[in-house]
Amino acid sequence: MLPFTREQFFTVFLEYNHAVWPASILAYGFAVIALIAVLWPKPFWSRVTSSVLAIMWAWTGVAYHGIFFSAINSAAFLFGAIFVIQAFLFIYVGVLNDRLQLGKTQGPRVIMGWTFIGYALIAYAMIGLAVGHSYNELPQFGITPCPVTLFTFGIMLFAKPPLPWILLVIPVIWSLIGGTAAILLAVPQDWLLLASGVITSVLLVFWKSNPSQSAT
Repeated sequence: MLPFTREQFFTVFLEYNHAVWPASILAYGFAVIALIAVLWPKPFWSRVTSSVLAIMWAWTGVAYHGIFFSAINSAAFLFGAIFVIQAFLFIYVGVLNDRLQLGKTQGPRVIMGWTFIGYALIAYAMIGLAVGHSYNELPQFGITPCPVTLFTFGIMLFAKPPLPWILLVIPVIWSLIGGTAAILLAVPQDWLLLASGVITSVLLVFWKSNPSQSAT
């Protein structure tokens, strides 16, 4: 049983989106920068992409969870903390140590990678609009937990081996928390989130044990 109603949940998004605008527009600009590393895999751009992911996770942890969602759910402070931890992990692992390097890939990883990225960028909002929500009350790309997590999984599926497993733990945990809540709250655009962590983990483990599946 959730400690808030569906109406309260979407009211928080409405207030949040109004308060932080135009952050959601800027997030799409950051996404374009991040995707350069996917389309043109170079060490410098991989570090830039890690920085972009760190910004998205830190912003969501502090602004959404810590300031707005905490008004209806005290667990939001814990959620915010783990999002900030994930941001620091991207900085430490991906920026300072350059261990999240992106490269060309093929097969199911590239299919699911682009699926998650495209879903987070475009399909997520379209589904929300299709089921009757206004754009202003939707979880928006780059500044709210579920689209950020889906986008992160999409980027990770283009990572060269070995992907440091520590980067995967918190996103997978959130995929289960957020995906389960989405079912309880009847948020269909978040249903993919519940399976996304498992799909990404399976593909990355399979890839790690079968390096011939990847072209770098």
